[in-house]
Amino acid sequence: MQLIVKPTAAEASQAAFELIREAKENGATVFGLATGSTPEPLYQLFIDSDLDFTDSYSVNLDEYVGLGKDDPQSYQYYMQHKLFDHKPFKESFVPNGLNDEASEIEHYESILEAHPVDVQILGIGENGHIAFNEPGTPFNSRTHKVQLTESTINANKRFFEKEEDVPRYAYSMGLSSIMSAKQIVLLAFGEKKAQAIHDLFKAHPSADIPSTILQSHADVTVIVDEAAASLV
Repeated sequence: MQLIVKPTAAEASQAAFELIREAKENGATVFGLATGSTPEPLYQLFIDSDLDFTDSYSVNLDEYVGLGKDDPQSYQYYMQHKLFDHKPFKESFVPNGLNDEASEIEHYESILEAHPVDVQILGIGENGHIAFNEPGTPFNSRTHKVQLTESTINANKRFFEKEEDVPRYAYSMGLSSIMSAKQIVLLAFGEKKAQAIHDLFKAHPSADIPSTILQSHADVTVIVDEAAASLV
């Protein structure tokens, strides 16, 4: 894994943008996308750039179970307003939070099989989760339904009017699904992510820290600001 440390989140996002641009110029056509506050500056750089994704596909990591695409808290809604409305792709895929478990898992696995990811953008949780793969998730997991931990629910409740409105389950690409990407770019900003970045590089690979699976991937670039790199 390569570590790139920049003074600020803005500069780290710019470095990630340059990697995505380079990958696209070298023929990448399928981009794995993440949600949350971390990738927002990167998506704004996409929007402000001359990059054309109308010949490309996007595949999102996850979606809350029980939320439809028109729900303002759904990840489909997030992606539409933060990126797709301004920088459309040829086709974009996000798990369907209203579909039943067996059907959606089969459906999303077929999408991933038909559209192997060239570049996967990742964030990382304070407990080392990537996508919604919480501690204890098997390294060989594919797309699955996840019961969210209390720490993840607490981290997400700021986006909802009431804590009881926060979904307790999500559909998520599994760790094996993520590892199938040819190239991975992971972003992390702020002191709260410092321990997770330390563990990503220093901890022994274990399902207790899901991110440590990335240590065995052939092409991972971790881009952080100085605060997130403070323990490495």
